[in-house]
Parts: sequence; structure tokens; C-alpha cells
Amino acid sequence: MKLRDSTVLITGSSDRVGRTIALHLAEKGAKIAVHFHSQKDKALQTANEIIQRGGDALTVQGDISKINDWKVMLKAILHKWGRLNVLINNAAIFYRTPVFDITEQDWDNFLNINLKGTFWGSQIIGKHMWENKNGKIINIADVSAESPWANYLPYCVSKAGVVALTKGLAKALAPHVLVNAIAPGTVLLAEEYDEEEEKMLLERTPLKRVGSPEDIAHTAAFLIEGSDFITGEIIKVDGGRSLS
Repeated sequence: MKLRDSTVLITGSSDRVGRTIALHLAEKGAKIAVHFHSQKDKALQTANEIIQRGGDALTVQGDISKINDWKVMLKAILHKWGRLNVLINNAAIFYRTPVFDITEQDWDNFLNINLKGTFWGSQIIGKHMWENKNGKIINIADVSAESPWANYLPYCVSKAGVVALTKGLAKALAPHVLVNAIAPGTVLLAEEYDEEEEKMLLERTPLKRVGSPEDIAHTAAFLIEGSDFITGEIIKVDGGRSLS
């Protein structure tokens, strides 16, 4: 698959890593659907930047945990471009949850958005791709799915679910739709990280640095146009952290 003139929906692409992916793929000629839930202004800024650089973009709003919102987003994309070639399930929530402070609401938040939202998108968009016998789905997982962090258990469990979902969908949607995941290490430090946590993180990373959103964007581009013979894979982009 070539990125030029392909259509790509990236959830949570108004800010941070999702925005970087959107801008990078647009530079390669893709038409970008910038998704947002509540950050409308940031989404418009991202879409406008793509357009100002000579690209093509639109914004779509939706709660990814709601199946009907996915149907509405797909309808808007098809109305503008007539097709959708790539879905990148990037939107997620992340916050600290010490084990004795975890609530029922925390579990609902993480599973609804990080896991169920990824499934609904893959189901609704995947069906469109299956019917057109062409498409790629890229899920953003996390290295913590394999090696969970004690103070972020609901998040880690939700991302472990994304890993299982990726492998299952790769089987279910073959041979027409390729499904893979990117498992980042730290590419942007969370605002709540303190100096001690950052130091420990770097000590455990063989490359001794934090990654960048561009590292994820380049990996996404590779999965789209670098090969059409990869499916069901989880690609770690973590500076070797998962080796420790």
C-alpha cells in the first residue's frame, strides 16, 4: 500500500503522538481524518496545518467507546473521500492508579476507552475494509502490556488486551486486512513523572534516552507502505527497554 492518496483515520490525533503521526503521514501524501473527542480547537489546528502544507484533511468527533460514534465518523469520511484505507487506533487514557486506590470507575475508564474503543473501531472500519478487500489497522499498544507497572495496572491490562486483540483481528480479518500494533516505550514523559522516575527509566533503557513521537510516526509509515506481508505483529519501539 502506498501512502500517497490513501485515506487514514487516526484516533486522538489532535495532540501529542497522534498529531505527530498525522502530520508525518500527511507529508507523505496521505489524506488525514483527524479525530478528537473534546479537543476540537487542537484538532482544527492539526487539520489546518496539514491543509496549509498542501495536504488534505478533515476533523471527525466521537467517543470511541460508543459504537454509533464510529459509524458516524466512517460516514463522514466516506462522504468526503469515498474510502478509508488505514485506521490507527491511537487514542487512549493514561494516569497513575496505585493498587489500593483503584476504583470501579478506573477499570471502566481504561477498558472502555483503551480496549473497547479499539475493538469497535476495528469492527466498524474493518468491515468496510473487508468488503473492499483492502485495508490496514495499526493499534498503539505499550511495552507495559508485557511487563506491567505496579502503579498503572488498569492501563497495563487494557494494553495487554490490545495486544491480544491485534493478534486475534489479524486472523479474523485476513487475508484482506492487515492488523499490527506498535508498542512504544516512553516517547513522551507523562506530566506526573518526577525526576527520580525519569532517572530510573533512563537507567533501564539501553539507548539511555526517551524516544520521540516521530519514532512512532515513522514506524506507522513503515507498517503502511514498507511491507504488505506483515500481520499480527507487535513492534516494540522502546529503545531496548523491554530487554531489561
